[in-house]
Amino acid sequence: MRRLFYKGRLAETIAITGPDAHHLMHVMRAKPGQEVVVVDDAGKVGRMEMVAFSPEAVTLKLREELAADTESPLELILAQCLLKADKMDIVVQKAVELGATGVMPIRSHNCVVRYDAKKAESRRSRWQKIADEAAKQCGRTSLVEVCPIASLASFCADMQQEGTEVVFCYENEEQETAKACLQKLAGKRIVLLIGPEGGFTLEEAEAVMAAGGHSVTLGPRILRAETAAIAGLSIVQYEKGDLGS
Repeated sequence: MRRLFYKGRLAETIAITGPDAHHLMHVMRAKPGQEVVVVDDAGKVGRMEMVAFSPEAVTLKLREELAADTESPLELILAQCLLKADKMDIVVQKAVELGATGVMPIRSHNCVVRYDAKKAESRRSRWQKIADEAAKQCGRTSLVEVCPIASLASFCADMQQEGTEVVFCYENEEQETAKACLQKLAGKRIVLLIGPEGGFTLEEAEAVMAAGGHSVTLGPRILRAETAAIAGLSIVQYEKGDLGS
């Protein structure tokens, strides 16, 4: 059943407008009597019936409230250094599916791609659309924000927020495993930092550790950046979130 996110609170009758209304009317060719699942700003979920159509809106009537919270107890943010466009698209999509609550695109020294301000906002907007569609597809009860692209230096300056633990996957780390590191952490807000195709420079790794980041290895093999993101998110959710429950 199609899932929609509604900017407001569920009521007996609501009106869906904008791109979602266009999709229902002109892509899905929806008819009165068909149903959708709607999630509101508070995470409340309802099964709703389409009862009326106008050129600009679809009117929905609430048929049943659903107990359908699918969010992880862990606040998990992926800080992903920029990858080539198609790889970044995949990482954003899979991060949402794996329960990330936010995605932070990071600009670092070895990033292959370079964006000016206009292109950076265009890419962020694209990633946000991918994140929104992924949230609908996998049954999330909350949308995932894709933040504006930031430099690694600004990330390090901001990462010492109280209650936040930063775990970064580093190919030169030989001792500390992700599992061992995570078992030591008590916080419920974890930022997972993944490097670009070319990895972190020594200076960048030292800067992250100096700011309080925990360096971990994902094993003896060198993983592609997009693989490391998916593996890292899965490990964190298994150890601290809801994949291991």
